[in-house]
Amino acid sequence: MQFRSLATVLLGTALAGAGSFAAMSLAVGPGTATAMQDPTTVDIVVARGEIAYGQALEPALLMIKPWPKSAVPDGTYTSFETFSSNDPMRALSRIFPGEPIMAAKLSSPGERVTIVQRLTSGYRAMAISVDAATAVGGFVAPGDRVDIVLTQGNGGELRAVTVLQNVRVVGIDQTSEEQQGAPMVVRTITVEVLPDDGQRLALAQKAGQLSLSLRDLEAPDHAPLQQVQLSDLFDVAEPTPVVVEKVADVVAEPEVVPVRNSVIVRRGVTTEQVFLK
Repeated sequence: MQFRSLATVLLGTALAGAGSFAAMSLAVGPGTATAMQDPTTVDIVVARGEIAYGQALEPALLMIKPWPKSAVPDGTYTSFETFSSNDPMRALSRIFPGEPIMAAKLSSPGERVTIVQRLTSGYRAMAISVDAATAVGGFVAPGDRVDIVLTQGNGGELRAVTVLQNVRVVGIDQTSEEQQGAPMVVRTITVEVLPDDGQRLALAQKAGQLSLSLRDLEAPDHAPLQQVQLSDLFDVAEPTPVVVEKVADVVAEPEVVPVRNSVIVRRGVTTEQVFLK
C-alpha cells in the first residue's frame, strides 16, 4: 500500500517536471537561444569622461570599449594612434561619457575651434546687450531661435516693433554649449544674422532697448507684425467726428447814399450850403 502511494507521488512529480520543461521550451522558442548569445563586438574609442566644446582630445580622455558590430556608428576610431599627434583634434560639440568618438564631431588636426564653426554659410555672428528681463529670464540657450523686439520712445510716444524674426542664438556670454543645466542670467547674447540684418540690428541697439522673444519650435519662419504704440494698449473710444458745413460767402452790397441837390449861399464872410427839396 505504501509502495503504491510512493509510486503515485513519483509519477506526479515526473509529469509536473515534464510539463514545466515543455512550457519553457514553447516560451523561449527556437530562435531565442541564438538571440541570447553575445553578438559580435569590435573595439572602438569612446569618451572616458565629459569632453567640452573646443577641448583637445588626448588619449587620457579616451578609452577602448567593446561595441556591437552591427551598431557601430560611421566615422568611429578603433585605436588611440590618431589622438597621439602633436596637432590635436578638438571637439566641435560636447561629448558625453561613454559616447563613441566620431570624426564628424572633431576638428581637423591643429585647427582652432571658435564660434565660426557654428555659423551657417553666409551668416555673421553679432552680440547684443541683454539682462534677465530682456533675455527671457535666462532661459535662452545656444541653439534656440528668438525674435528681437525694439522698444523706443518716451511717454505717450513709446512704441515697440519686431526688428528680426527667427534668429538663431549661437552663444551666451562666452559659452556656446547647446546643453545647459540651469537658466543663466547673461549680459550678452550672440546671434546669427545675414549681413543686411546685422546693419539693422546695429541701428536698433542705438535706437532703444532690445528684448528677446523665445520662439516655439513649430512657429512659422516669419509672421506679419505691426508696430505697437502705447495708445494701442488702452481701449479708448475714438472721438465723434465734427461735421462742418461750408457756408457760401455772402458779399455785402455797398450802402447807397441818395444824392441831394444843393446850392452855396454866401452872406458876407459866411458861407452856407442849402439843400433843395
